Amino acid sequence: MDDRIEFATHPDRYKHWQLSCDGDVARLVMKVDEQHPMRGGYDLKLNSYDLSVDIELADAVQRLRFEHPEVKSVLVTSGTDNCFCAGANIYMLGSSSHGFKVNFCKFTNETRLYLEQACEQSGQHYIAACNGVASGGGYELALACEEIYLQDDGSSAVSFPETPLLAVLPGTGGLTRLVDKRKVRRDLADAFSTLAEGIRGKRAVDWDLVDGVFPRSKFDDKVTERAKAIAANTPDRKGPGVELPPVDVTIEEVDGKPVRRYPHVTLTIDHGERTAHIEMRAPTDDPATTADALREQGARAWALAAFRELDDAILQLRFNEPEVGLIVISTKGDGAKVKAHDEALAKLMADDWFANEVHWNMARVLKRLDLTARSLFATIEPGSCFVGSLFELALAADRSYMLEGELEDGDAGEAAIGFSSLNFGPLPMSNGLTRLQTRFLARPEHVDALAKRQDETFTAEDAAELGLVTFTPDDIDWEDDVRIAIEERVSISPDALTGMEANLRFAGPETLETKIFARLSAWQNWIFQRPNAVGERGALTMYGRPERPEFDWRRT
Repeated sequence: MDDRIEFATHPDRYKHWQLSCDGDVARLVMKVDEQHPMRGGYDLKLNSYDLSVDIELADAVQRLRFEHPEVKSVLVTSGTDNCFCAGANIYMLGSSSHGFKVNFCKFTNETRLYLEQACEQSGQHYIAACNGVASGGGYELALACEEIYLQDDGSSAVSFPETPLLAVLPGTGGLTRLVDKRKVRRDLADAFSTLAEGIRGKRAVDWDLVDGVFPRSKFDDKVTERAKAIAANTPDRKGPGVELPPVDVTIEEVDGKPVRRYPHVTLTIDHGERTAHIEMRAPTDDPATTADALREQGARAWALAAFRELDDAILQLRFNEPEVGLIVISTKGDGAKVKAHDEALAKLMADDWFANEVHWNMARVLKRLDLTARSLFATIEPGSCFVGSLFELALAADRSYMLEGELEDGDAGEAAIGFSSLNFGPLPMSNGLTRLQTRFLARPEHVDALAKRQDETFTAEDAAELGLVTFTPDDIDWEDDVRIAIEERVSISPDALTGMEANLRFAGPETLETKIFARLSAWQNWIFQRPNAVGERGALTMYGRPERPEFDWRRT
């Protein structure tokens, strides 16, 4: 893709969704403007979607959580006659690079997980009102909702046509949600996933593919009635919503390197070295210690603003900088300020919905970092502030380098790291464990012991002894050791590194999330490159033509 992709949007600028709120019930209507795809070369017919559609959906889910705490149920439906959603646009997939396809599937899945978590974390219950055909990614969107209702009109159906028609798979977790989330019987799921025309009516209910069917004449009334019933049984979230303005960023070039400067984050790209440097900065003000004060800060609150900026930086790297192989993460500022903000937020989380949303947004962005297919190194130097929520960045890294002692020409003292209560539960990975629990999987008692040392800070010698960092070069070796490590890393095959990192980052239990992303990495990564799908006469390539695809019939 030639044009850079930006992720900021607003309901006033939506081209594909209509968001409206009526008391405690919201309606999210998908009416894709087929003439406004992300890029030229295809039309978004039949409510099919590309990345631009999902960017708006992700924005809508986030705005509902932050700006509309009064909403308790969300009806997701279609504004296009006889079609709920035809799924990912096939011509978009067929014309996109392999890397873009995988990142597209990853982003859409992260968005669906965010939607799913809105129920548990925010008390906002999503209901899919499928008033037409829901196929492929359209049915996957419905599966992300808590309940699914299908119009019973003889033509509306749910289907996964990817395997029989396109030689690929439901790319955003569809098969996993089918059997793990809805617990559809494996044999029925097998039959369903090879039936291109899908299943409709009572049979869809009998197979647990949907929760109910209603005739066309009563459909809207019945799903609205259900949304209101759910809302009536959901506790209130008190307090006005908090507006989310666009992330503040300035783009410039320094010494030939593109730089994105945010108030709390700086992203610098070195195309020659195929590296990126993300620096996150500590807050400089005192934290809000009451719910009213935090809400007054709103989107300017450090824990919300800084992690929204980090989120944008990560997405910029994923979609706009495909040749960057290594992200070097650093921090700067007063670690005591980070800890103070963490602890103030932690105290408010139990009773204040906004504090809780800020915290869950931090967790979501850190998961996005975990799932980013780039090598991650953390460099911890004098003046760093890898404490509490920012120490999670070092724990997320594939390796961390911490300078032992002081810099000969510096006056910042020794580098130090530290914890806050956010390191011990509130910021889980996709495997359901904290990053410390994942790091010390064989020694859970060690994590318990570390939790008792939250008031301490640790120098390089202490951190190495406790297993909190990887390497601790001194001032003499620091520059060369870090430089050589970076040069070695970017010289290795990116495909091998992606596979290695994905295998190593999620030790421990398997969850719905880890299954989805592991299968996305393994199945889709491989299948999307096979000639049966994307070859000269592959199913994706031949889709819409009168000729049939040609398959290599050998199995591996």
